[in-house]
Amino acid sequence: MGYKVAIAGATGNVGREMLTVLAERGFPADEIVPLASRRSQGSEVSYGDHTLKVRSLDSYDFSDTDICLMSAGGSVSKEWAPRIADRGCVVIDNSSAWRYDAAVPLIVPEVNADAVVDFTRRNIIANPNCSTAQLVVALKPLHDAATISRVVVATYQSVSGAGKEGADELFTQTRAVFVSDPIENRKFTKRIAFNVIPHIDVFMEDGATKEEWKMVAETKKILDPKIKLVATCVRVPVFVGHSEAVALEFERPIDPDRARDILREAPGCLVVDKHEDGGYVTPVEAVGEDATYISRIREDPTVENGLMLWVVSDNLRKGAATNAVQIAELLVNRKLIQPKREAA
Repeated sequence: MGYKVAIAGATGNVGREMLTVLAERGFPADEIVPLASRRSQGSEVSYGDHTLKVRSLDSYDFSDTDICLMSAGGSVSKEWAPRIADRGCVVIDNSSAWRYDAAVPLIVPEVNADAVVDFTRRNIIANPNCSTAQLVVALKPLHDAATISRVVVATYQSVSGAGKEGADELFTQTRAVFVSDPIENRKFTKRIAFNVIPHIDVFMEDGATKEEWKMVAETKKILDPKIKLVATCVRVPVFVGHSEAVALEFERPIDPDRARDILREAPGCLVVDKHEDGGYVTPVEAVGEDATYISRIREDPTVENGLMLWVVSDNLRKGAATNAVQIAELLVNRKLIQPKREAA
């Protein structure tokens, strides 16, 4: 007997991608229930070859549901995740609401799968920030080999990371540029069309943004609290796919050839690194894929035991939907949960 899985926030970009990934990966579900706010009730979403009617989160009874994949925003998750968890339904949350709670495991299956057992403390599991997820997938095998001491990362984050409104704004502004219409900034603080914005989330007292702080805190929680990391997070006029330029310092020597060999064997990583025109991955090639792509692996001659990497991934998939489904697969494959209907 299969599982009953709810998707909260099913009409959003990530929610729709969750439905796609569940179908693609053949998740053992007997029933999929798309949920959203009351204003979206009755609308339709796709699940494989099926069309499903969206139900209201407010009136849904989770008592017979096994897993809820949530991508409904932090405020909704703060209110609803504990309620859902109390009904015996495991919540896998994509917002930032629970990532920093010591009682909630923050999971990237390729990196810290064993930590998932701690979900029983609150019945909630957190998905990391999209920029963190792809970063730690690339860092984990290198850290195991030579111990990373310091990371300096600059991100190039697509507008889909800001939701549907972000993608709509890039489209609208790009069209406005070509037809000489006025350009309005609604979602972003400055024009995004043909521009880059070094500002994601709110500013903090030390001058960093919340997005940059998230990468620091989440990398420490998922990978190693001793790693020093500093980030500059930048929004770029790309619809889907986050890219990162990463500088690493290691405690022990590691050269580019060894790093390539390690990464080629690492779960979730695909190395595309030819020293020729086009011998690297860009966001366009990563769209619709689950892998974390790694290119431009080279020595950093300015520090001892230093390497440089270029890391690219589909932020809606590995950065969100795929990672959430992989966590659900962990629960099933390790027999940490059983279908409620089977137990009954």
